Amino acid sequence: MIFNNYSLDDCAEATGTVVVIDVLRAFSCTAFAFGAGVNSVWLVGEVEQAFALGAQMPDALLMGEVGSKRVEGFDFGNSPAELVGLDLRGRRMIQRTSNGTQGMVRCQRAQTILAGSFCCARSTVDFIRRQNPSTLSFVITGYGPDGRGDEDVALAEYMAALLRGESPDPEPYLGRVRNSVIGRRFPDPNWPDFPPADLPCCTDLDRFDFAMPVERRDDLLVMTRGADSR
Repeated sequence: MIFNNYSLDDCAEATGTVVVIDVLRAFSCTAFAFGAGVNSVWLVGEVEQAFALGAQMPDALLMGEVGSKRVEGFDFGNSPAELVGLDLRGRRMIQRTSNGTQGMVRCQRAQTILAGSFCCARSTVDFIRRQNPSTLSFVITGYGPDGRGDEDVALAEYMAALLRGESPDPEPYLGRVRNSVIGRRFPDPNWPDFPPADLPCCTDLDRFDFAMPVERRDDLLVMTRGADSR
């Protein structure tokens, strides 16, 4: 299997099977949302789209952020810890974030799209193995200046190692999440939009036993909880 990495700048070129990664925190949030019983997450690029879609789905919950801050009028921000212990069975969610959902909406040429999170890394690898693509592309949505995005690169490298049949020690990869540019904000009181409880959620390796595939329904992108892999 050949592995390719893309960023938000060039992921529109990605074809075939694509894993869009946002460890901190968009797709950790979706994993926890499915864990709370949500049945689908509808992905959009703009806040206005989220509100417009929400008007068509009055039962839907809105989740996401702009500049790491919860959007006024959204039900949830970009915090997986917010979702712990909630009963959201049967609910739909609409998500807009600054990195994760942007990668999703830009991957127009991909045939198979998955969301990437350490919370369901092995189940995502199992899904990919069943697909058996010749090439797999990772979209590093957190990539930016000053070394940003290493948490997403760490997941891509960890999953690639698993797909090569290796048995990597996960701790160095999870350590890169904690020590990444964004990861270091969570224990820092100077960053109130990064609650400390989020970091252990985002590094809770294989907490969930499902992948998060995304399908196109007309002009919309819908993420669902894949079949349990255990």
